[in-house]
Amino acid sequence: MKKYFLLFLAMGLLLVNCKKNDDSVVDPNNMDDPMVGPVDVTKSRAEYPVQDFMWQAMNLYYFYQNNVPNLNENRYATVDEYVEFIASEANPEDFFFDKLVYTDDRFSFLNKDYAELTQGFAGVSKSNGLEFGLARFQNSDIVYGYVRYVVKNSDASTKDIKRGDIFTRVDGIELYFNSSDDNNLDLLFDGNDTYTLGMAELVNEEIASNGKEVTLTKQEGLVEDPIHVSKTLDVGGKKVGYLMYNQFAINSGEPLNDVFGDFKSAGITDLVLDLRYNPGGLAYITQILGSLIHQPDPSKVFYNRRYNAALEEAWDLVGGQKTYFTANTGTNDGNSQIPLNSLDLNKIYVIATGSSASASELLINGLRPYVEVVHIGSTTFGKNQGSFTLVDSPATGYGYDPDREDEINPNNRWAIQPITCLLYT
Repeated sequence: MKKYFLLFLAMGLLLVNCKKNDDSVVDPNNMDDPMVGPVDVTKSRAEYPVQDFMWQAMNLYYFYQNNVPNLNENRYATVDEYVEFIASEANPEDFFFDKLVYTDDRFSFLNKDYAELTQGFAGVSKSNGLEFGLARFQNSDIVYGYVRYVVKNSDASTKDIKRGDIFTRVDGIELYFNSSDDNNLDLLFDGNDTYTLGMAELVNEEIASNGKEVTLTKQEGLVEDPIHVSKTLDVGGKKVGYLMYNQFAINSGEPLNDVFGDFKSAGITDLVLDLRYNPGGLAYITQILGSLIHQPDPSKVFYNRRYNAALEEAWDLVGGQKTYFTANTGTNDGNSQIPLNSLDLNKIYVIATGSSASASELLINGLRPYVEVVHIGSTTFGKNQGSFTLVDSPATGYGYDPDREDEINPNNRWAIQPITCLLYT
């Protein structure tokens, strides 16, 4: 139950249905040099491949590498000392969090299957399509859930459940959470593929069961369109574009360009960008969306990145790396360098809350020097760091490359997503 405790710790009383991922900012042009550290890894890879991969990748890319003594290769005088260290914890998850992750790092994470992790970047998951939040009753460990939205073409979209609905039970069991391992949230996250929610409603300022039940079933490969809503509204004689965007997902750059083409054709003068449920995603998609809102001017700096000192030296990035606005959709993930339908706005309205994080915050901060950003909502989550996916593939410098999956160690499907850079404007 460690993951639930960390989420509550990071987000107060709220707990999101966490299947989405943080900013992927790897430069594929720099991933061909494995840059393996000075430790002879032949023996260690054979006997402890998962822990060895994690150490090697974290030693190279982790932003806090200098803050973690265990990641200093000079700590191990011999190969035997190194092997003894990576053999000290058999559980890969515990090895990662307890031995390699900096104590102040709230955002690095991992997955035992890189395919599941990388599919999440494209909004693909095993899901029933119910996006929900959880909160605790005041002065209580009892938890209730509330529906944020329902994914289109999902199992939940065929059932009698909608945004704003409340539930308090799963398969007849009341939900609860506390700081020990004595919780039952696995009923929602890691339990059966099919479960029944006990619905409730607000009565006299109290949440009470209404006797209604809704049964939901997870389906493999559910694809969520991150562009949840896009439409043009007539407001006081003005054409206002409204976009509810829920993840900076792979392959959403060109669809976003199409949406802005529609906004442009409609002659919108104002834009409302709804990021209230957007926890982040891919940095290059942020770059595209920012350029669609402002200008496709590659001479203007959108944001900056800093890596660990060794990485900046290896990549010849003195003082970090600048990311500029862009004039087209680029070539990442098969994009076709389509010119952007930029709106050249000087003011936008952004709906953002405590569930708006990472790439959402980067977009807001990157636009502020050029565009008046009117923030509607509450304080955002607070994450100005980026990461990229690392897998057991020394030939690609441990960076995940979908075109070179055959080079990933077939006996190790673990992937890690450590913080690798600082993002700032």
